[in-house]
Amino acid sequence: MKTFDVALSDIEAARSRIAGRVRRTPSFESREVTARIGRRTVLKMEALQIAGSFKVRGVFNKVLSLSEAERRKGLVTVSGGNHAIALSRVAGTLGMKALVLMPKVTPRFNIDLTKTFGAEVELCDDAAEAFAKAEAYAADGMLFIHPYDDPAIIAGHGTLGLEFLEDAPDLTHVFVSIGGGGFMSGTAAALKAKRPDIAVYGVETSGAPTMTEALKANAPVTIRATSIARTLGAPFATERTLAAAKEFLKEIRLVEDEPVVADLVWLLQSEKVLCEPAAACVLTAAAEIAPSLPKDAVIGLVLCGSNVALEDLDHWCRTILHG
Repeated sequence: MKTFDVALSDIEAARSRIAGRVRRTPSFESREVTARIGRRTVLKMEALQIAGSFKVRGVFNKVLSLSEAERRKGLVTVSGGNHAIALSRVAGTLGMKALVLMPKVTPRFNIDLTKTFGAEVELCDDAAEAFAKAEAYAADGMLFIHPYDDPAIIAGHGTLGLEFLEDAPDLTHVFVSIGGGGFMSGTAAALKAKRPDIAVYGVETSGAPTMTEALKANAPVTIRATSIARTLGAPFATERTLAAAKEFLKEIRLVEDEPVVADLVWLLQSEKVLCEPAAACVLTAAAEIAPSLPKDAVIGLVLCGSNVALEDLDHWCRTILHG
């Protein structure tokens, strides 16, 4: 079994490298969430990040680590969600060519936003075909940027953990969503390196249990996600992210789509921030677990992204909440 290979020093170096390229998103105590779940709660508003999610942290760190010769090759990646949008934004900012391979089921909102930032998009039948084509493009000379299984990507994501602890040094329990596991790995590595006593909870939806299934099998396994939380629907975890889950997580909580949509709407109404399901799910999980935590617990919720089409939100409300 692979050991986790991203250290605090890598995350601190990433922070210096991407300084001025990404937003230092705000963290604040939420009276509304605190009152609702009965424990003091601090929100990390990564939904306000450039390009709508945490993903620019890792992509900027990766690309800025490349040599000029590597950058001239052009970038290729596989993603139907936030990584695609972030890679397009970063490549456009740095004047680089980028190709994103997307499954045909990718929402039109994500495709259009990726194109708007300047990347070329090629649609594939599914994620498996997309990864195969990415390998072919890499063999022909492009540079493949893995959406989550890359130490530089993970270290960039870990910069969020450093910020969160600086803003809320008394955190005791932090909830982070999991797709392929890169974001969880970096954030948890930073939190646990700085504060080993912090309990970190991973959150997945029952229709996208990528890391849950990997932990059961003690190895990465391929899943076919069915959750409306599409940005959590990575087809597999990796040896690296599985190692991080084993090392850092207290547990993974699976939540259902329906309460996640309800919490997405609740956050919009209560905190005036639009979150995607992959962000709202941490509130759903925290509300379930909070009653079992000490009264003086300080809960941190990482609201990781906001790339959701209003048409999708309207559809979920009509079919899931009121259907």
